[in-house]
Amino acid sequence: MKIELVELLEVRLPLVRPFRTSCGIDTERRTMLLHVVTDAAEGWAEFGGDPEPMYSPEFAAGAERVLADHLVPRVAALDRLTAARLAGAMAPVKGNPMAKALLETAILDAECRAHAMPLATYLGAVRDRVAAGVSVGITDTIADLLETVSGYLEQGYVRIKLKIEPGWDLEPVRAVRREFGDEVALQVDANTAYSLTDAEHLRGLDDFGLVQIEQPLAEDDLRGHAELAKLLRTPLCLDESIHSARDAATAIALGACRIVNIKPSRVGGYLEARRIHDVCVAQGIPVWCGGMLETGVGRAQNLALAALPGFVLPNDISASSRYYAEDLTDAFRLDGGSLSVPDGPGSGVTVLPAVLGRHTVRTRKLSVR
Repeated sequence: MKIELVELLEVRLPLVRPFRTSCGIDTERRTMLLHVVTDAAEGWAEFGGDPEPMYSPEFAAGAERVLADHLVPRVAALDRLTAARLAGAMAPVKGNPMAKALLETAILDAECRAHAMPLATYLGAVRDRVAAGVSVGITDTIADLLETVSGYLEQGYVRIKLKIEPGWDLEPVRAVRREFGDEVALQVDANTAYSLTDAEHLRGLDDFGLVQIEQPLAEDDLRGHAELAKLLRTPLCLDESIHSARDAATAIALGACRIVNIKPSRVGGYLEARRIHDVCVAQGIPVWCGGMLETGVGRAQNLALAALPGFVLPNDISASSRYYAEDLTDAFRLDGGSLSVPDGPGSGVTVLPAVLGRHTVRTRKLSVR
């Protein structure tokens, strides 16, 4: 394949309800789509970061510049374009995994479409449906939280994840357990909001039979997580700390986690995500796919990854209606607590031109010469 056109589209979609974590509050999904046209097929991908560097050091404007000035020119110069060859071409550019993931994913989508192959097949999927959990943001009151959780359980989600932060942790978890019982699969996500000095407080979460405590400490604090893991009965899951298969191997060896959350955009793309999966499977560590408020573009690709054999826990891949009144693709719907893995070529979904037009605020063509 050869690249003929690269377009970057800035889109804004309002969320059906605000989503609050320890990092801030989102009322809309502001992201970028990358549209790559080759001489064989076209591909799409969705940026996993945010406009501001509040959750991740990478942010949209920086990623755009890295793509335009460094990544796209290097990749466009390849005489034979395949997703497997991108890592070598992009290696001189240090860091920027989300920008690299965006470009790799769009080209991987185009490559799979050119061969009429589903992305799930390319990655090694073993199932056609994926168990769906839901992430519940921090609410104003316990009553609001219980009402929100009740609605998601009625919809059929098979696992509830509560966002927590200092001052919003033990009481909301206790309230959800009391209201909905021990049979509900329940876990919490701190998004790095605590430190090791909070260990005694965090031990209080052991009373609630949680599936896991996700990323309680800073992303670079593997030693702290290893020490905390010794003090808790509840398994620790690492998310922001895992940027590569090497990170996963190190964290497992240190005893810093017993579960790994894989976000493809955070680790540089679906090929590295598959390598992390393979490392974890070899060590007997369960994995699941995290979410970044994706539209149908990124949601479809995450479903393809979550269909791999090591993804044995419910994933943060919810129905489109969890976040959006209208999606950029045909809506994904929850059925029996799971979502179908698209089986068409590439990601298996088509971007809807009319919806895309309503939510696109800027388009930029990136030079491929």
